[in-house]
Amino acid sequence: MQVVVRDNNVEQALRALKKKLQREGVFREMKLRNFYEKPSEKRAREKAEAVRRSRKLARKRAQREGLIPGKAPR
Repeated sequence: MQVVVRDNNVEQALRALKKKLQREGVFREMKLRNFYEKPSEKRAREKAEAVRRSRKLARKRAQREGLIPGKAPR
């Protein structure tokens, strides 16, 4: 992973790096690896994450098709 530092602006580069790490899920992975997770807990967590993802996808699909109202315009 690379972040370009422009005009010696380290703060901006650090912000971009944090955003990239967040998007990749590195912080979440570090938090999960901090403590041991029992296999049964891991399965339950992964299943819950899959359900959350599928519901989010279905909600977005329904909004696109106009079945449910989307976010209100600002």
